[in-house]
Amino acid sequence: MRKHLTSIIFAIAIIVAAAILGNAVINRNKKSGTVDVTGLGEKNFTSDLVVWEGNFSRDNFDIKIAYSDLEKDRKAVTDYLVSKGIPKEKIIFQAVNTNPLYQQNYSSSGNFTGQTFLGYQLNQSLSIESTEVEKVEKISREITELLLQGVKFYSQPPRYYYTQLESLKIEMISKATEDARVRAERIAENSGSKLGRLISANMGIFQITGQNSAEDYSWGGTFNTSSKEKTASITMRLSYGVR
Repeated sequence: MRKHLTSIIFAIAIIVAAAILGNAVINRNKKSGTVDVTGLGEKNFTSDLVVWEGNFSRDNFDIKIAYSDLEKDRKAVTDYLVSKGIPKEKIIFQAVNTNPLYQQNYSSSGNFTGQTFLGYQLNQSLSIESTEVEKVEKISREITELLLQGVKFYSQPPRYYYTQLESLKIEMISKATEDARVRAERIAENSGSKLGRLISANMGIFQITGQNSAEDYSWGGTFNTSSKEKTASITMRLSYGVR
């Protein structure tokens, strides 16, 4: 009798062990449910810093006369900008560039016969960095008034920046994360599940484009400097567990 009881207990133990092992294998191979979503954070903003550059030049056969004329032009440019409300210390002049000028000579048959020295061209650039965006923007359009004084001034398009970029980026990450979470909750709800814990979060590329522009997003990130009115955007890819 004892021998039969031992055999029965042993058989039951084998069945229980097999059931436990089988369940473990099933649970091991069963993947947890997840939902992957991408959220977008966007915000329009106005640039609060402008950088404007321009240059002026003088040509003369005599380099001393060319330099003297350039000095007069620099004073005229400085006086003009100061009269428009730009502090003198904000006007940054670069070193003078000197370029010899030559005329290329060719024979009637088209063969090169040498070159003739025509003199020197002296060029000087300046830059202004200011938070008075509208003022500098206006000056960059009106600077051609210096032509009436005989100054050959060439204005470059202003470049626009934003000094609170890091704070803006943090705000965009928060918006994109919230947008992704809401999307995940709706997906889980529509599938009859409940949203679980956050498994992973990956930030996309931070982009700055001009408002109402046709600029394309790039893998490395677009950073617009030509528009005063801009749009910042960033994406967040989140993975949640569902139950």
